[in-house]
Amino acid sequence: MGGMTEPVRVRGSVVVPDAELVWRFSRSSGPGGQHVNTSDSKVELRWDLAASEALPAVWKERALERLASRLVDGVLVVRASEHRSQWRNREVAAARLAALLGEATAPPPKTRRATKPSRGMVERRLESKRHRSGLKQGRGRIRPE
Repeated sequence: MGGMTEPVRVRGSVVVPDAELVWRFSRSSGPGGQHVNTSDSKVELRWDLAASEALPAVWKERALERLASRLVDGVLVVRASEHRSQWRNREVAAARLAALLGEATAPPPKTRRATKPSRGMVERRLESKRHRSGLKQGRGRIRPE
């Protein structure tokens, strides 16, 4: 199982170089057996977004803007401690970082253009309303003779 996890892919061919990632391991809180007190299974992954050269300039600006609330001095921190194995937690943290960056660098959505419904659509809608209304009118009322 040796070697590093696979690289953190942002989008397309853009990858965060391993050298820019800082891993820290510590004891996880929560349940576990006798082994839990000695194993550092909680993972913290830090990446200095502000100083990184890995992203194209446009993406970097976008990411800095969109992740502003999560950054501490330009550094993005992702934590994972839900698995008992450090390896799984590393994979989870890397995946989380990749997902965050993928979202943060995505191009802004196209602006919505207002359109009017076509005349035919309006007429069909009104016609179906009249029809429905007629059906409901015909229900219920029984007149005494």
